[in-house]
Amino acid sequence: MTLPALLFALLVASLYGALYHLLRGGDFWHLLFCLASSLLGFAVGHWFGSWRGWVVLPIGALNLGLSTIGSLLFLLMGDWLSRVEPKQ
Repeated sequence: MTLPALLFALLVASLYGALYHLLRGGDFWHLLFCLASSLLGFAVGHWFGSWRGWVVLPIGALNLGLSTIGSLLFLLMGDWLSRVEPKQ
């Protein structure tokens, strides 16, 4: 992956995390959690698409479709897991 594609991927993944945080709310640590889970999901989605040979919405070297799906899945799963409270 080229450097411009990597920077664009970081920008898009950060935007997804920030928008998700804006919709769900929370404190500063929740924002960092949203950004980290979005970046991780974006990378995993791109890797999975490259591994399987699936290309959805390609933009240069970036597989934007599967990366977006991975990012959203990680955001939803991370939000769900972070809201679980242990039994007393």
